[in-house]
Amino acid sequence: LDIHHIISDGISQKILKREFQALNSGEELPPLSIQYKDYAEWLQSPLVRELMQKHETYWLEQFSGDIPVLRLPTDFRRPLIQSFEGSVIHRQIDETLSRRLKELAVRQEVTLFMMLLGIFKILLSKLSGQEEIIVGSPVAGRGHADLENISGFFVNTLALKSRVTGSMTFEAFLRELKQTTLEAFENQDYPFEELVEKSGVQRDAGRNPIFDVVFSLAEGDD
Repeated sequence: LDIHHIISDGISQKILKREFQALNSGEELPPLSIQYKDYAEWLQSPLVRELMQKHETYWLEQFSGDIPVLRLPTDFRRPLIQSFEGSVIHRQIDETLSRRLKELAVRQEVTLFMMLLGIFKILLSKLSGQEEIIVGSPVAGRGHADLENISGFFVNTLALKSRVTGSMTFEAFLRELKQTTLEAFENQDYPFEELVEKSGVQRDAGRNPIFDVVFSLAEGDD
């Protein structure tokens, strides 16, 4: 099954797999209350356009100044044109460390996602020697229950910016990161492509715009 990413995302693939299995077993699929075309039309409605204006104001304020470039130490010189060549390295943390991380997240009153994102940003700050760290994070974009079983492209990417300074305690850093993350998710429907276009970020063929590093938790991680 070969589907262009412009009409499908990861959840869509799971929906198709589930529905193919159901049809193969002789089951009937329940009717959908709306279709993707209804969602596309809703995005163009006056109410949503007004809401998007508020989201746009938030994101443009977040990136109104200079947008820092993450300069990580690398083994090789960065190519002038991004090639996406590389390797995949898998590491799995043990059960004891996983449990301790979850307990720490509960004590700090943050989600596991926020806890791991904070640790990851501190690592990037240590490696780069920079205080302002921007990390991308994908969101499903299916905030309404009617969208849960529709195939289509809903995914968006959030640019999460934080300041990591040596004078901050870990607890204070987590409180700021929690607030920033919650605000970003409240404004998650604003398309990342619009932010790239309207923020005036200087484009570099060897890098992604706004951020080079992405952080996410796979479905089922808890």
